[in-house]
Parts: sequence; C-alpha cells; structure tokens
Amino acid sequence: MGYHLGTLAFGSLIIAICRMIRVMLECVDKKLKKYDNAFTRAILCCLKCFFWCLEKFLKFINKNAYIMCAIHGKNFCASAKDAFTLLLNNIVRVFVLDKVTDFLFFLSKLLVTFGVGAIAYVFFVTDYISFVDNSEIQYGLAPVVAIIIATYLIATLFFNVYSMAVDTLFLCFLEDSEKNNGKDRPYYMSRNLMRILGKRNKPVKTD
Repeated sequence: MGYHLGTLAFGSLIIAICRMIRVMLECVDKKLKKYDNAFTRAILCCLKCFFWCLEKFLKFINKNAYIMCAIHGKNFCASAKDAFTLLLNNIVRVFVLDKVTDFLFFLSKLLVTFGVGAIAYVFFVTDYISFVDNSEIQYGLAPVVAIIIATYLIATLFFNVYSMAVDTLFLCFLEDSEKNNGKDRPYYMSRNLMRILGKRNKPVKTD
C-alpha cells in the first residue's frame, strides 16, 4: 500500500477539485438569484448538472481504478484506463450486477435498521421488556429515532465494505474471463465461482 499512496492521493484530488467546483457554482448561483436572469440560471443549471454527473462518474472510475491498481500495481491513469476498458467491454454485466447489488444492499440495510429500531421500540416505549419504568420516560420515541438513524449510518459503512469486495471479485472475474479461455489458458477463479457463473476449464487435447 505504501507504494501507491500517490495513486490514492491523485484519485482523491480529482474528486476534491470536482466537488470544489460544484461548491463554487452553488455560491455563484446564490449570489446571482437576486438578478433573476433566465439565461444565467440556465447556464448555471447546465453546469451544476454536468459537474454532478462528472463527480459520479469520477467516483465510479476511481473505485475501479483502485481495484485494478491493487491487482496489477500500475499507476492511477493506467489502472483507470484498464478498468474503464474492461467495464465497457462488459457493460451489460456491469449494469445488471450494479443494480442487483445496490438493491440487495439497500434491503439489507433496511432490514438491519428496522430490526434494531423494533428492538429499541420494545425497550424504550413498550412494557414487554424494560429495565426501567417507561412511564418515567417523557420522550420515548426520541432515543428510538436516534438509534434508527445511527444504525442506518453504521450499516451503510459496513455494507460499503461488502460492496467494495463484490466489485473487486467482479473485476477479477472479468479480468480472468478476458485473458483466459478455460482451455490452453485455464481460469484462475475458484470452482464454486465457475459453477455459479457457468464457466469450466476444459482439458486440452494433445496429439
């Protein structure tokens, strides 16, 4: 990791510059609201939309560039190029996996949040399980709401780690599929992963 601190810093710098431009545009927008110029508002709206999309794109490229850097040890620009090319060649798989994993992680976060929220509600509001007299608690829902918000934020942090792991495995699978064919160049993925994805190594026929 110490050899790629520059890569991490460069990727973060790009995001920071893009976000700084967005903040500056917001400030300019607030300053110019009193002039009520339709043309200026339209230009600022287009610029804000463009830099919002650019930041989302750069974050996506950054994440995958870091993964490719960890795999091959190349610099940021080379890793970003390799990641973009690999993802572009498998755009359908990328789209499906991204939407499915986002949906599953969102459901998981909701399940964890509502589960902890229900337990907190039972403890603080109802009398089924209680270590204190709930009649003495004036705002029983306040700690429940605080616990729900904190749980969602913590669950988001934990599932971000799992999301990164899924993206890393997916890029490794794409790299393996692109460079190997299962015959004279056997796949390096595990047998379980090959079974799930419908891949298999075929024995090479020798004369």
